[in-house]
Parts: sequence; structure tokens; C-alpha cells
Amino acid sequence: MRHFLLACILFSLSCSCLKAQGTAADYERANGLNNLYQQTVYYSGVQPNWLGDTHRFWYIRNAPEGKEYILIDADKRSRKPLFDENALLKALTAQTGKEVTKKDLSLNFLTVNTKADSLTFMTEDNRWLFLTKTNTLIKQAKEPGQRNGRGYRGERYWGERDPMRAGWAIASPDGTKEAYVKDGNVWLKNKADGSEKALTTDGCEKLYYAAWLQWSPDSKYLLTMKVQSAEQRYIHFVESSPKDQLQPKLHKRPYTKPGDTLDVQRPWVCNVETGQALLPDMDLFNQQYELKELRWNKDSQHFTFEYNQRGHQVYRVLEASALTGEVRCLIEETSDTYVNYNRQYRYDMENGKDIVWMSERDNWNHLYLYDRATAQVKRQITKGEWYVRDILYLDEKAGQIWFTANGVYPNEDPYLIRYYRINLDGSGLTCLTPAEGMHTATFSKDRKFLVDVYSKTDMAPVAVLRSSKDGKVVLPLEKADISALVAKGWKAPETFVAKGRDGKTDIWGLIYRPSNFDPNKQYPVIEYIYSGPGSHYVPKTFSAFNWNMSPLAELGFIVVQLDGMTTSYRSKAFESVCYKNLQDAGFPDRILWIKAAAEKYPYMDISKVGIFGASAGGQEAMTAVLNHGDFYKAAYSSCGCHDNRMDKIWWNEQWMGYPIDSSYIRASNVVNAHKLQAPLMLVVGELDDNVDPASTMQVVDALIKANKDFELVVLPGVGHTMGGNYGERKRYDFFVKHLLGVTPPAWK
Repeated sequence: MRHFLLACILFSLSCSCLKAQGTAADYERANGLNNLYQQTVYYSGVQPNWLGDTHRFWYIRNAPEGKEYILIDADKRSRKPLFDENALLKALTAQTGKEVTKKDLSLNFLTVNTKADSLTFMTEDNRWLFLTKTNTLIKQAKEPGQRNGRGYRGERYWGERDPMRAGWAIASPDGTKEAYVKDGNVWLKNKADGSEKALTTDGCEKLYYAAWLQWSPDSKYLLTMKVQSAEQRYIHFVESSPKDQLQPKLHKRPYTKPGDTLDVQRPWVCNVETGQALLPDMDLFNQQYELKELRWNKDSQHFTFEYNQRGHQVYRVLEASALTGEVRCLIEETSDTYVNYNRQYRYDMENGKDIVWMSERDNWNHLYLYDRATAQVKRQITKGEWYVRDILYLDEKAGQIWFTANGVYPNEDPYLIRYYRINLDGSGLTCLTPAEGMHTATFSKDRKFLVDVYSKTDMAPVAVLRSSKDGKVVLPLEKADISALVAKGWKAPETFVAKGRDGKTDIWGLIYRPSNFDPNKQYPVIEYIYSGPGSHYVPKTFSAFNWNMSPLAELGFIVVQLDGMTTSYRSKAFESVCYKNLQDAGFPDRILWIKAAAEKYPYMDISKVGIFGASAGGQEAMTAVLNHGDFYKAAYSSCGCHDNRMDKIWWNEQWMGYPIDSSYIRASNVVNAHKLQAPLMLVVGELDDNVDPASTMQVVDALIKANKDFELVVLPGVGHTMGGNYGERKRYDFFVKHLLGVTPPAWK
């Protein structure tokens, strides 16, 4: 009887703890979290604005009393106000007729001249000029025109292949001629007498000459592409509830999918004096995904271009003779999986002899120096188990490369980006931003100084002025103050590391806890997923609020995010796990990581693990409950590409390969829909022109045919989305119901 009563008491206590999560009060706190944390971080957000060629810059200082505008002189190691604040406030008050205080002072679209004695800015609807030496404020006329964005109904849809048909007349370097494309043919105009003649006559709708004309440096040759046009695929969707009419609208967008026929391009070069043209032999570029980067050599007798083979397992830099059409290979990248062509960098040296090239050929992303004459690597410039990210500048005169990289420092988060300089011979690697953190640097024009802003998810931003010679701090600028944020109950996410599937590789992620976290309670776990190659996705910089994670944790969950294998910026082997295997999505690593976290933190209830994501993350969230339903017990999937044959070509053919084969079938949520055993909510925007909305409807069709229970939310008039306000509330309720076992509070 004693044991029975004890069990009843424990059950009662566990129920009371559970009922304390997912309540109306939790919802109110979750919905108000962003507003609660507003204006609680000070002295952050430093964005330097260098003044011309000088070593002076200004930035906005976010102080509790209001914005302050600071001018820094790097040579003098000095700081002072950019202008007389009181004088400007008085002048604005006098001219606007209403009191302007420091709290109100926000100089929009501020520009400062090199001498820092003249400022132009906007306040509300007024444009002003302020002369800092005399404290004179002058109201200026508004500039005509407005900024135009390219949104859903922009000029040309992002998914459309550039047809290369549109262009303008291109003048020859010697100024005597112009070339242009008209009705698919190349025309030449003599500027002296205005006479015109056609250099080609066979151009038509399906076989035309591209308008991207290039003159040789000596003005004797003209270069472009001859294009055999492929049939364009379109996606169609219905706008059910347009704002301007009762009846629905049918939309269509050009949208190339895996396996579709592509344009075939062939360089065309013409001697404009003789009219003789040639087309180089295509043996080295005959299975095209893309040809690009047409460039003349200085000798006006050769040109180069880059060839990306369909399937992305071969990538070549090719050189062709304008005299004979002979083509030779300067650089070739090959891979058993895929060449990561999105990462490549190429710089042709002024000496005409060397090329700097980026490659993952040694399993890490590094820089190499190529000899053009021999088409061989002279030397590897950067080397090690780390990853070159972006090339900032190549200084031929100094023989140096300035770049960013991650993973150079051992025993810390390998994703943290720092700034470096190295000599072209591979010597002298210098870190310009040595402090631990995720760095963003802005250089003076001559690169003698840099402003370094760095932070981590649990470390507020720091801004310093450094010398580019050795990275040493010249002048501290700002250190963010988060005391007001912490006083509001904010808790930093925890960086957590556990071993992956191989038992050796570290997997890095974040753990978010609610602000009223109680280690004596049990918390179901929810994973936010966006996986796949192309990048890493776990935040590395400081943020007071994470839209996807923070509010959801507040309802009574532990929310996690991590980068498993198949994601990028580690080694090529780490990422290439995804090849023909996108359904992997790092799940073996994710499950081990969550189990390791729960072993350390027993309040994480991993008998109740949910998962959510959008786009690729939407596909992966559903895949989790199909292929790993023994671990993931509920999934929210928004705008997912549920079958990679239905999605955009550039994403899917790189990772899943070409031609289309059984790997696409294995990865399909549509094909595997019959495996569903867990609660699932599908969300789709009816106007999604990023991922074809039909992809969601096809998985819905498969679920219905398999007699599966699920929820579907279709958002009228909405494009690619996680769900927006409505879908977000549906997501909250979904997890509260299925993981907490609580009936969500009524909607208001």
C-alpha cells in the first residue's frame, strides 16, 4: 500500500509539472518575448563607415540614452562625436516646429563627406544637409524616385535561366566599331560612316547568338556564345484569394527541374576584319550543365571559359585559340561525388603565367597556384585541416592574399570565422582577428586598419580597431552591455558538442531553454532542422532572440539545433555523406547528439522528441518521422521539397546526381509516405515559387492513399514560408498537444 501511495504521489507531481507547461501564460510569455527583449542590448551593432581613402571612419553607438554618432581617427588613435549633437537637436527642433530629443535622433540614410564636415540624412519625410563646422542645418529638396525591390512579382523570376538574348551595343576598345545582337544574330557597325553588316545569318529562336559580346583587346576579334535553346519547364499555381478581384488567378514561373533538357552553348569567335568565324571543338565540354566566365587573354589570340559538366563530377577551366579553335584544359577538378563549384575562386595573374585557384581536392577547401603553360599545380598556398571561406583581396604587388577561414584554431568551435593574410608562396600565415568568436571585419581602403566586430552565441559583441600588420588592437571601440537583457530573464543558448556516427567527429549544436527553466521538471525536446549541403545552419553570433527557437522553448520545451554530417564548412568527406543520400540529413549524428545531451541533462525527455523545419528542413522533418519514427515522435513540415525530382535543378542535381536514378526514389517522402506512424503537420503556401507547392500536395496524395492520419494547413496568398503568424501558432499547438499531452489554450 505504501508503494502504491508513493507511486500515486509521484504520478500526481509529474502531472502537475506537465500541466505547468503549454499553458495560456506560457503562450503569452512566448508571444511577448521579442518585445520584452527589445532595447535591452547596448553598445552593439557597430558598423564602421570609412571616409574615402582616409584612416577615419564613423559609426553609430547604441547607448541607453539614444544613438550617438562617433568619429574615429585610426592614425591619431582618437575618438570624438561626429557632430555637435546639441546643436543639431536645436536646429531640428527649430526647423520642424517640434521638440527633437536625443531619443528621437535617428539620421536615416546618413552620408558623410571625406572631411566629415558635411552630413546629409533623412528624418521622417525630410532631407537635410548639416555643416558641422558652422552647425548649419539646411533643408533640401526630396530626391525623385523610389527604391524598387524585386519581390514575388519582380521583373524576372529568380528561377529563370538567363536566356542571354538581351543586351546592348558594345564598343570596340579602339572605339571604331560597335557590335550588337539583333534577332539572334551578331551585327557590326562602323562608327565612322554608320554602316552596318550582319556577321551571322543563321540565328533564330532555337539557335541564336548570345548578347554577351566581348571584344578582344586589339579590337580584331569578337567573342560570344552560340546557344541551342532548350524547352523551358514552368510551374503553375493558383492564387485563390487575390486582393484585387474575386476570381482566382493562375500564375506560372519558369522552373527547371532535375533531368530537364538544358541549353547547349558553344563559344563563337569572329575576325571582324575578314568576317571569318569559328566554333571550337566541343570534345572537352560536350556534356554541359553550364559554360561561363568567357575571358580574353591579353594576347588577343586566346580566350578562356569554364565548363561545369552535367552531374557536377567534372569541372574544367579551358583555353581556346581564336586562330585555330583548338581547346586545351588548364585546370580540371574531378570527384566521385560532386565538385563543389559554388565554392570556387579563380584569379588570373597579371603576368599571364599563373592562376590562383580554390579546390577541395585534399578534403579541405584551399588555394593553389597553377602554371598556365604546363596546366599543373606549382604549389598549394594554404594547407591544413581547415576551410578557406572567402577571398577578400589578392595583392599581386605585395604577393599576398587576404581571406577568411574557419577551423584553423584547434580545440574550439570549428565554424568560427577569422580573417587572415598569407603570402602567395604559402608562407607568413597571419591571423588578423585572433580573439575567439565569429568575426566580421571592415578594412580601410588601403587595408592598413580594420574594424573587427566579433561575438558568440553566449558572448555579447565586441568591437575593436586593429592594425592589419599583425592584428593587434589599436583602439577598443565598444563592448556590448547585456545586463538589462539578463535582468529580463534572458538565458544564453548553450553550445553543446558530442561525437558523431563515427565516434570521432565532433558535432556542434545549441540548446535553448525557457526563461523559467526548472531543472526539476521534465522537458520534451524539439529539434529545429535545416540540413543538407551548401552551408552550416547553427547560429554562431550573439542574438537576444531567435524567432524559430526562443518562443517555442518558452512553451515548456528544450529546443535544439545542430549541424550533422551532410552540412558544409568542415571537410569534403563530412559534407559528401549527402551524395545521392539527402534523406540521411545527418540523422545518425543528430540522434546520438540528442542522446548525449540527455545523458548529461536528465531533464531532457527524449521519449518525446519532435522536429520541425521549412523548405529543405520541411523535407527533412517529414523524413525524420518516416525513417526514424522510433526516435522522432512528431513533425511539423513547411513548404518541403518532398521529392527531389520536383525541386529546382541546381540544388538537387549537385547533391543527388545526374542522370535521375533510384537514389531519388529512396529519398522521396512521397514514395515513403506509407511508413508514417507519428503525428505530422504539413504546411504549404499556395504561391510558393521556391519549392513547387505540388510537391506538398503529392505527399498529401500519397498519405491519403496509405490511409494515414495527418494535418494539412494551406496558406492562401502566401509564398515560401515557415508558416507566418498563423502557421507559427499552429506549430505551437501541434507540439503542445502531441509532446506535452496538453490541450492548447483557446485562440483569441
